[in-house]
Amino acid sequence: MARTSMIWVVDDDPELRQMVGTYLIDQGYDVRCLSDVKQFEARLEFQRPDLVVLDLMMPGDDGLTALRRLRDCGDDLPIVMLTARGEGVDRIIGLEQGADDYLGKPFLPRELSARIEAVLRRRSALPAGTPVAEGGDVSFGENVLNLAARTLSRSGIPAVITSGEFSLLAAFAQHPHRPLSRERLIELARGPGCETDSRSMDVQVSRVRKLVEPDPTRPRYIQTVWGYGYVFVPDGTPRTR
Repeated sequence: MARTSMIWVVDDDPELRQMVGTYLIDQGYDVRCLSDVKQFEARLEFQRPDLVVLDLMMPGDDGLTALRRLRDCGDDLPIVMLTARGEGVDRIIGLEQGADDYLGKPFLPRELSARIEAVLRRRSALPAGTPVAEGGDVSFGENVLNLAARTLSRSGIPAVITSGEFSLLAAFAQHPHRPLSRERLIELARGPGCETDSRSMDVQVSRVRKLVEPDPTRPRYIQTVWGYGYVFVPDGTPRTR
């Protein structure tokens, strides 16, 4: 029997915690509800969940601060960030700091459950709809992406990579030299029907470039196709634009 995934819900709103917690328990998850970042980080010292639903705005240290601390110390714990509806800047900042996905408030519990399932699925499997590359490794420059182990190393040193970053990089690696629109990348990396917008995809591409490019401001491997999207060029040869 498969192990039940443990989800932590970190939010200072008691009504939201109860609503989300009850719904996720009914969906078969093992749920813990925490009211602030202090509780979250204290519990993380002796227990580790499979995913955290983390509110961005909370009294004291906010969710963004907690997320930044996790990523700065190399922790790739899956995070779904909750943001105020319409706060596009907060959403983008969350993705830039390494959130795996985001959801604006107010939301339907069913929508949150779908986001959680998608992140957990990306953590355990290749992106939906992509072909399986032959062999386990994709090498480009000093980078080695292992599709089977879901790891990335640079110059032989393991890199910290979130599930969302891995899924995007795997989508590129499995479609070399093929220009991909932002919409197609969203479908490959996150699955059909995902509501991620093109601006959020640009942010994810920027994060992946920082992981794999010698100079992210002058990308060689993940190149921009102006007015369309991006293309993965394993040998780093400049394209004719």
